[in-house]
Amino acid sequence: MLEDLTVPKLLANPTEELARPLVDAAQRLEQFGVRCITGSCGFLALYQPYLAKAVQIPVCVSSLLQADLIHRMTARPVGVITASKSALTPAHLAAVGADAVPLEIEGLDDSDEFASVILRNERDDMDLALVETELLRAGQRLISRAPDIGAILLECTDLPPYANRLQLRLRRPVFDIITLVSMLATASGRQPYAGFIH
Repeated sequence: MLEDLTVPKLLANPTEELARPLVDAAQRLEQFGVRCITGSCGFLALYQPYLAKAVQIPVCVSSLLQADLIHRMTARPVGVITASKSALTPAHLAAVGADAVPLEIEGLDDSDEFASVILRNERDDMDLALVETELLRAGQRLISRAPDIGAILLECTDLPPYANRLQLRLRRPVFDIITLVSMLATASGRQPYAGFIH
């Protein structure tokens, strides 16, 4: 955990200097024997190349790494719901190979509950029902604006608890950090095959 790296700082001032403590932390984790590394904010996308090069184990610090894969699976635009549309830059997308992917992006910048707690760090208690409502509204705006979207990708790691409700509402596959980490964990810790082989 990097205590001085807050979401507001990561969104408002994502400097190259932040790469050093992230790389140091990744290298420490590798030395401890972990088999893969993930992150707790999709905006860490900027630092994905630094971290992947710094260690010998797989790294996926942003759910946005899935954007190109989702597009290739659906051959349709990918709908991204992000904590902050204004903070999500072409540099973030380029760092995870998503700069050429057709994206429709909807942010939670103007939400009340989510923005107060996550974006502005005004308090640490959050009304989860309100956040769910704000996310569902954002998803509906996204689909209304771009009905050809093939799937939804949640950038923010605070949003996966609502993925099921969002999928039921929008009738699209929903990807997030959990879908990415599940794949990474499976690949990094394969178990003996228990199925039937002829």
